[in-house]
Order: sequence, then structure tokens, then C-alpha cells
Amino acid sequence: MRTSLQIYTTIGRTFGTWIGPIFSGILIGLLRLSVRFGMFLDCLFYPSLRKMKPINPLVIVGNPRSGTTFLHRFLIKSGLGVGSELWHMVYPSITLQKFVKPILPLLEKISPARHHSTVAHETSLTSVETDDVSLLFRYLDGFFLYGFILAFAEEDLFDFFDPKKRNTTERDFNWFESVWSRRILSSKSQRIIPKLFSISTSLPAFINRFPDAKILYLIRDPLNVLPSGLSLVTGVLDKKFGFWNLPEEKRNQYLTRLYNALIELLKRFHDDWTTGNIDQSKVLIVNYADMMTDFETVMDSILNFIDEDSSADLVDLIKITAESQRNYVSKHSYDLTKFGLSEEKIRKDCHFIYDTFLNDD
Repeated sequence: MRTSLQIYTTIGRTFGTWIGPIFSGILIGLLRLSVRFGMFLDCLFYPSLRKMKPINPLVIVGNPRSGTTFLHRFLIKSGLGVGSELWHMVYPSITLQKFVKPILPLLEKISPARHHSTVAHETSLTSVETDDVSLLFRYLDGFFLYGFILAFAEEDLFDFFDPKKRNTTERDFNWFESVWSRRILSSKSQRIIPKLFSISTSLPAFINRFPDAKILYLIRDPLNVLPSGLSLVTGVLDKKFGFWNLPEEKRNQYLTRLYNALIELLKRFHDDWTTGNIDQSKVLIVNYADMMTDFETVMDSILNFIDEDSSADLVDLIKITAESQRNYVSKHSYDLTKFGLSEEKIRKDCHFIYDTFLNDD
């Protein structure tokens, strides 16, 4: 209730929108009730769920705009496992999905995904997406909520989403397991491939909870990933609320908070990696630059890492994709100064990433 009130007052005070959030809140409340009832029915109609656990999850981790979406969707397209489309996370109940699937074209017209810029990030209800979304719809919680809404609050609420200050990992991991088990059962797959940027802050706990997991952590030059991430989020907010029409002081406060949160994601992983808190045998570092210029070698490393043989069809798909990657030119543009940033500031703030992962010396 407290979180709902914070969301309502933050949206109202920031964007001057007071009526819309009430209707959205009612719809989300009804959605959560229907999902809870549907998942109860799942346990009756699919009793195997009670004993089922995700099999060898292959998890894509990394800051937004570090190449996670491309790799996530490629691995699923290649048949190495199954992921969750956006509608699977909004309606995670297998029973409920049977009623929802026929009306997906209608739901697409009111989906929040329509606010995303297709240049920065193409998505829809039927697109494979980051599993962090499921926490937002289930608990009205998580980094998505902070990044898109509560970073605008008068008080900085980052501590509320920091697992070091408020640890919800057990709740979150139990939810992921429940959702992933249903996805494996409904798809008849042997491996789930989720994408989670938020577990950068709690990867040791995640590996402890899912000891069979394999992690692909993507690294990209912060000079690209940070402004691109800011551009993506503000693009959505501008399309929905008119972000760039807000007072400059409010914009700058928000941009500073989001920038610091994105850096904190990088720092938490780096600190756990360099201090030995992470079992490095379970994590493969994937460099974005290598993925763009030498995708064949990157995929060889990934297949070896997960003990997977490559079929002739997969080899052909990798070759075609590698050529496409080498010729790829992003249409997503951004200006550092627009976000109050400079190359010097980013390099200074992210020196630990350059020193550990991007040192060419």
C-alpha cells in the first residue's frame, strides 16, 4: 500500500497526471488477482509443478544496452533453450495464458510496450524480454519501478531497492523459479534462458540459490552503455509523459539518480567478481565488442561453457549472424551533454570496469 501511494504521488507531482494512475492501479490490481488465481489453478491442473525446478538455467546478466537483448534472443532463436515473452511475464499462469493468447492482438494496443522507441529497443507483448519485468507486475517492486518512476520521488528511494539495505532476494528468486518452471513445462523445453540485469547486485546469492545456473555476463564500454541506457529510458518516459518538457531541475535530479544506479549495478558485480564472492567457474564474461566483430568465437566459447554441441543448422545460423553483426550500424543516437555527461566523467566514474575488463595493455 505504501509503495502504491508513493507511485501515485510521484507520478502526480512529477507529470501532473492524477486520474490515469488510478485506473492503471485498478487494472494492475485486477491483473494480480487473476494471476494469483490462475497460478492456484495451475497447481491443480499441473501437479508436476510442485516438484519441478528449472533445469540448467542459462542466465544473461549485464547492464541495459550492453548487448544482452541481442544475445538473449539469439540463444533462444538458436534452440538452446526457451525464454519468456513479455506476455508470459504479465500472465505467468499456464491456465490464464490459454485464455489470453487469442486476444493478444487486442491487448497489444494497450500494452506499455507500445511506449518503447523501436530504434532503441524493439519490443511487444510477443517479444522475448528481460525477466525483471515479472517482478514489477507481481510485486510492484524492483529496479524497473525505481528506474522508470520512483527515481523521480522527492526523496531518493534507491535504498528501498538495494538488497544490502532491503533484501528481497529470497522472495524474488522463489518467484523466478515459479515462473520459469511454468515456462519450461508449457514449452516442453529442457533449459530456461532468462535475462536479468538486476541480479548484478546479488549474483553470489543467485548462484547459491540456483547452483546449476550458468551466467553470461556482458561487458560493454561504459561510454556507450551508460548514455544509451539513459537514452532508452528517457525515450520511453518522453513518449508517455513528455520527459524533456519537465523543469530542468527535475530532469537533472532524475538523470543523476538513474546514472548513479546504473553505475552501482556495474560496481556491485565488479566488487563481487574481484573479491572472490562469485564462483567464476559459473560465469563467462562476454565482451560486446567481440560479439560484434567475432561472433563465431564468442559462440564457440558459450557452447563450450554450457557443454553444448553445435548442429549443422546452428553453425550456419552463427555464420549468418556473425556477418550481420560485422555489418551492423546502430540507428540509436544520443548526445552525452544532453544527459549532463562527458567522456572524462564516465571514464573516471567507471575506471574499475576499464581497469579489470577493458584494459588493452
